Amino acid sequence: MTNSKRVLIVGGGTFGLSTAYHLAKSGYTNVTVLDKGAYLPSDASAGNDLNKIIRAEYEDPFYAELALDAIQQWQRNPLFAPYYHQVGYLLATSPAAPEKAKKSLAKALSSISRHPAWAGQITPLETREDIRAVAPAFDGPMKWRGYFNRLAGYAHAADALRATYAVCCELGIEFRLGDAVKSLTWDGDRCVGASTASGRFYGADVVVVTMGGAAASLIPSLAPQVTAKAWSVAHVQLTPAEAAKLRGIPVTYARDLGFFFEPDPRTNLLKMCPSGAGITNYEGGNVSLPPADSSYIPAHDEAAMRALLRETLPALADRPLVNQHMCWVADTRDSEYIIDFVPGKKGVIVATGDSGHGYKMLPVAGRWIKKVIEEGAQAEARWRWKEVSGGPEDISWRVGNLYDLKEESKKIVSKL
Repeated sequence: MTNSKRVLIVGGGTFGLSTAYHLAKSGYTNVTVLDKGAYLPSDASAGNDLNKIIRAEYEDPFYAELALDAIQQWQRNPLFAPYYHQVGYLLATSPAAPEKAKKSLAKALSSISRHPAWAGQITPLETREDIRAVAPAFDGPMKWRGYFNRLAGYAHAADALRATYAVCCELGIEFRLGDAVKSLTWDGDRCVGASTASGRFYGADVVVVTMGGAAASLIPSLAPQVTAKAWSVAHVQLTPAEAAKLRGIPVTYARDLGFFFEPDPRTNLLKMCPSGAGITNYEGGNVSLPPADSSYIPAHDEAAMRALLRETLPALADRPLVNQHMCWVADTRDSEYIIDFVPGKKGVIVATGDSGHGYKMLPVAGRWIKKVIEEGAQAEARWRWKEVSGGPEDISWRVGNLYDLKEESKKIVSKL
């Protein structure tokens, strides 16, 4: 059965492409995706990355179930399976880890240990020898404690998005790229479309805004509940021989230090990210938005990544870090997604708040958004639009302090 409702998706990242894919597979024939990038995935998309962790370690069983559903799609769906690598997930804390990190790890382990899907999939890691048994290539001290989860791994992130984009094109989705949306268009309280920088207007029966960390620039009322935050990304260039020795290592995450992946088979790049509470960019205003230039990382994040390498692969700890950048996401105060109609308005849905744990849901997120389009409301209370009051954030699974880019600027000025 076909559906001729005009759906306009603003943003061609993870949530946007997943929505387009699921609408097309369900018979929608009039779906258009707008993105400011000249190609997809665009440089602004958090999913345009070498790789992303695919795991179901959540303290909350609700998200563990959703992630398990996504993992099953990564395993079985011919669109996504070529990009999924189930190398396992080594999750641990170092002796210096704060108690918060240790408690978070214990809660996540408890959540998946009770689920039958993980029966026989989890190995405790209590000693250095335990770690060497699952990752013999690691020759650093690693006096860590944690566990190894075989039902996890990573996806070649940008490649999976490109494949989803290609399938959407084959299914008849219309894409208009290289022309940023500047404003939504209203008829009273009803959104009837969007206008772009070139002056072009795109009409729609429903508009879905999936702009990630930049969503508040189009819908300012989102700002109290969505903050653009970044986490640093960097890589070490390995030789073919070095990369071969690390082929098949698990995704490795010390909750208080950071994480890395097996080297990319085409480029021999080893990707790393530090742990932390994130980076903001307020630039003197009240709304954090991605800056014009994100092609660098703060010095303290580089130090954290080098500490991670000294623990695991000390021969690489002093290597140059290449392809450094900050990856910007849409972060919510409670790490819940927001997939809902804008209150007091008609015809416009926001699908945002990935909070750094949205990419793994690429195969399934579009189903959730399609459901809201068709039912006309968000039935899941935790994903509704929220009126947010003040107060400090306290996300249990994040370790470290929030950091704004202006603090880095002050450090640079003080050195001059």
